Amino acid sequence: MSAAQAINTAVTSLGLELVEVEHLPRGLLRVTIDHADGAPVTVEDCERVTRQLQYVFEVENVDYGRLEVSSPGLDRPLRKAEDFVRFAGLEVDVVLRLPFQGRKKYRGVLLERAQDDAPGRFSVALSPPEMGAKNKPGAAKKKPKAAGAPVAPKAEEQDVSSVMNFSLAEVRDVRLAPVVDFGSGRK
Repeated sequence: MSAAQAINTAVTSLGLELVEVEHLPRGLLRVTIDHADGAPVTVEDCERVTRQLQYVFEVENVDYGRLEVSSPGLDRPLRKAEDFVRFAGLEVDVVLRLPFQGRKKYRGVLLERAQDDAPGRFSVALSPPEMGAKNKPGAAKKKPKAAGAPVAPKAEEQDVSSVMNFSLAEVRDVRLAPVVDFGSGRK
């Protein structure tokens, strides 16, 4: 059994989902886990997986220097086709392997798969480019200044959405766009 198979078996046997495994310099083995039902990963979950993997690595004679088990965080990576189905309707950041319309980085809402979609293809409703921004995901958005009467946006500022269709082979990285809400502010 390979190390990747052993890790996947150990994690799923504990009722968790394996998100990704990274072999980093100096023997660091980083394992990212998640709950398939969307519940947050706890410190206790990471401890259980760490203990289980240490036992499995000893039995399987897996060479590693240090083991790190963690949650996927706010910007969870989407790696498998099941991830794209599970997180449909949420905003994602997409980095393509090759440029599309002169860019590699896009932000948009992951669309649900339609019945007539080709297998292994996914779609994102792209966010309109911000006026004055460098079209980078997460770039600061300028808030409109308060004015007297509302003004209709110019044609190039219209909220027109386009759809980008891609396969997993065409993307370098896809992650959930982090959503942080600190409340309504001070009172």
